Amino acid sequence: MKKYIEPKNIIWQELLNRPEVKKEDLSQLVKEIFNDVRLNGDEAIIKNTALFDKVKLDDFKVSDEEVRESSKNVRLDLKQAILVAKSNIEKFHRSQIVNTQIVETANGVKCWQESRAIEKVGLYIPGGSAPLFSTVLMLAVPAVLAGCKEIVLCTPPNKEGKIADEILYAADLVGVTQIFKVGGIQAIAGLTYGTETIPKVYKIFGPGNQYVTAAKMEAFGCGVAIDMPAGPSELLVVADDSAVPKFVAADLLSQAEHGADSQVVCVATNKILLDDIEKELLAQLEELPRKEIASQALLNSKLIVISAKEKIIEFVNEYAPEHLILAVEDEVYFCENTINAGSIFIGNYTPESAGDYASGTNHTLPTNGFSRSFSGVNMDAFVKKVTFQKITKEGILNLGSSIELMAEAELLQAHKNAVTVRLNELNK
Repeated sequence: MKKYIEPKNIIWQELLNRPEVKKEDLSQLVKEIFNDVRLNGDEAIIKNTALFDKVKLDDFKVSDEEVRESSKNVRLDLKQAILVAKSNIEKFHRSQIVNTQIVETANGVKCWQESRAIEKVGLYIPGGSAPLFSTVLMLAVPAVLAGCKEIVLCTPPNKEGKIADEILYAADLVGVTQIFKVGGIQAIAGLTYGTETIPKVYKIFGPGNQYVTAAKMEAFGCGVAIDMPAGPSELLVVADDSAVPKFVAADLLSQAEHGADSQVVCVATNKILLDDIEKELLAQLEELPRKEIASQALLNSKLIVISAKEKIIEFVNEYAPEHLILAVEDEVYFCENTINAGSIFIGNYTPESAGDYASGTNHTLPTNGFSRSFSGVNMDAFVKKVTFQKITKEGILNLGSSIELMAEAELLQAHKNAVTVRLNELNK
């Protein structure tokens, strides 16, 4: 990890940069696979799965029998843990459902807004080196609560052509309607265009590597909505003398082990604390089963000393992290002044992994600085807001002249006439 002591603002751009594959390198590949899937459907899915996942599958739809068998292979204690997480995620997301409120904007003019579920949604669940069954809960629970009719899940198969039992168990538990053994760019393309087997959806959700992110952006260009540009995972920890170095190091490594393209950053208020965190980090790294992956991620990561809390906040909001841990004494100051972050974890006993699994908040969050403009996945992501208005005779009499004047000023005579004919009828 690179170390910076009281860096000047002039080099902040270097600190803010994320590791990434050049966009032009991905653009051509994504377009080629999308075009292949658009023209050749299932054949292209099978071909690209063999190419990228190294497994030939003639049938990539998961059968009911496979789902039933998967449940038998999941440990009872893990099932219970998944049920606890599901319950907490349901509680938190159900609290986001807003009741309809009718507003009378003028006498005789009533307006309101209602939610309508997106009928067909696609969920992308990363598989790769770590099959993320927790993401099934994070995406499918709010989709079910919202009332989405079709919930289609895609996740890459392993070399044996199988999906992790835990992913299938979680998907069945929460009510996913169809599951496919398809990952990467070809999965996003299949959900975008539809194939003989994979249904076309209206919105695609889920994190992934930079290939998946690039594919989602291509899907958006093809008329399919996406949740956000969610790429490789990232974490920023802010630590002062109240922080426990052992805890901070563990949190940094918890994100570093996601993948070689992940990034973790630690901002400490003094060099002694930063050195203690680094020592702990290197010691804990040696004990990790995923040490090699975490080590590669640490090459993209940074240790920084910034003593002034005003400067720290400035850096936090410029970096706009996916996950932000505040291991600080003045929690109120940092919480109130943090504008750009996907999810915030407060205090020494709030590990980022709590949000990843079971506290109840959603772990599908904006990365690569997109928390400046995107929220993490929530209930609103699975619905559309439809507005309504009801105007009575009294209402059109009260509002009519204002509409006429505005329409006439915009030279839209037909707009004006739509009101005028009603007013004339009422004034007879």
